[in-house]
Amino acid sequence: MTLAWRKSSYSTAGQECVEVAYGERTVGLRDSKNPEGDRLAVSPRAWRSFLTRLR
Repeated sequence: MTLAWRKSSYSTAGQECVEVAYGERTVGLRDSKNPEGDRLAVSPRAWRSFLTRLR
């Protein structure tokens, strides 16, 4: 399955950023500077919990 990675709209050109991709059962995270590097996968529930705590 190919994921559609997305960078935050708050990012500007040249800034370091985390990209997010929503899969059917996981949420993927990766470094925008190194898209072929390591990735982290978390459950949608864990991702929602993380975002809730940020707010």
